[in-house]
Amino acid sequence: MNPNTPLLTDLYQLTMAAGYFHAGKAEQEAVFHLFFRKLPFKGGYAVAAGLASVIEWLQGFRFHEPELHYLATLRGRDGLPLFHANFLGYLREMRWQCDVDAIPEGTLVFPHEPLVRVRGPIIQAQLVETALLNLINFQTLIATKSARVCEAARGEPVMEFGLRRAQGPDGAVMASRAAYIGGAVATSNVLAGMVHGIPVRGTHAHSWVMSFDSELESFAAYAEAMPNNCIFLVDTFDTLDGVRHAVEIGKRLRASGHELVGIRLDSGDLAWLSIEARRILDGAGFEKAIIVASNDLDEHLIESLKHQDARITYWGVGTQMVTGGDQPALGGVYKLGAIRDADGVWQPKIKLSEQAAKVSNPGIQQVRRFTVDGEFRGDAIFDEEDGCAEPVQIIHPSEPARVKTMPEGASHEDLLVPVFRGGKLVYQIPSLPDIQSHCRDQLRHLNATSKRLQNPHTYPAGLERSLAQRKMTLIEQARIQP
Repeated sequence: MNPNTPLLTDLYQLTMAAGYFHAGKAEQEAVFHLFFRKLPFKGGYAVAAGLASVIEWLQGFRFHEPELHYLATLRGRDGLPLFHANFLGYLREMRWQCDVDAIPEGTLVFPHEPLVRVRGPIIQAQLVETALLNLINFQTLIATKSARVCEAARGEPVMEFGLRRAQGPDGAVMASRAAYIGGAVATSNVLAGMVHGIPVRGTHAHSWVMSFDSELESFAAYAEAMPNNCIFLVDTFDTLDGVRHAVEIGKRLRASGHELVGIRLDSGDLAWLSIEARRILDGAGFEKAIIVASNDLDEHLIESLKHQDARITYWGVGTQMVTGGDQPALGGVYKLGAIRDADGVWQPKIKLSEQAAKVSNPGIQQVRRFTVDGEFRGDAIFDEEDGCAEPVQIIHPSEPARVKTMPEGASHEDLLVPVFRGGKLVYQIPSLPDIQSHCRDQLRHLNATSKRLQNPHTYPAGLERSLAQRKMTLIEQARIQP
């Protein structure tokens, strides 16, 4: 299966595309924005991720013969072809030609901010919706989870161990990459290591210990086979006895010129066991041996263990990291913001809803972030056609009474950067370590109150005043339409 196929889409994208084609609207220029309405994990921020996958997919955007042949086999309710031959011929000749702007991976993002903006022929901009949401939603979710876990670990290394619980092979590799962006230092996923250059880590499982007559024998055999990779899993039978057995083999390793790397705890009272394990290791002269903890960890459990003064030096996080735990999806959406009329004038568009939070924002949107004394102070979503006038006031998209004025003299940057122009890539994808470093730097600029796990402070992010006023005008106009 070709992962870059344009058939990675919902059928209604193709039926709408056929409709645009037959209505003579296929080449009409439009602008769409990809954004989410609610922060995941009841948190105070999200971490943008998935842009590299989007770029790869868009570069391969083309309908090939097997795909067109399949589409020709689809039938409507009357048994006749769903798609006319002339439309399929149009798809055969179509080449990607849209402009794309996006917020770089590793950047902190907030509700209603466009993570990706697509401008070009409406048929093309429509056809890419599903794939872009698939790629951005999942990876942003996992990068955010990883950042939260790494923040809870307070700088201690976090390793991603989730391959066996991930949502299929593609999901597993994407999750490993996104977890690295969020701050994980390594993965157990060897394929992700090869594809993305992420450091890989791992030693042995309980089955290794159980395959020998005794735990001590299993440790000794592993040390003989892998003397430079000895982190012993010590909880197969009795955890503290396992630590003592690790110490015994550690002494043999040292005598042969190697060193015990550490131990891993995978069950039980991790706080108490880590304290006791540290006492045993230090007492035997293995002060540098690390203690790795796993066992269905997440940011909340890690925070609790830290409060209990657990002596854990490395954190292995699996299921909760790569699946998002109790947050199965980000909930990102993709909405039309403007369309160019026959006179070449951009006409802003808006979607209404009985739920205020689901009313879309109009225009050709950009995000401007304001910083004072090295701290992020607020983000203004503005229409590029109108600019961002001083003094900047940020108005909550669904609660107009919530207004925040940005301080005079605040420095600022616009977050959406050019990625494609006329279908040609103009963006250089940073290295994965550089993206991770960018994420860490972003978190340093965010106030600690917005990073706390419980009841985080709401970071000011909303519409610039003129865009908010235009939105209200469009809402009033739409309400009185027959």
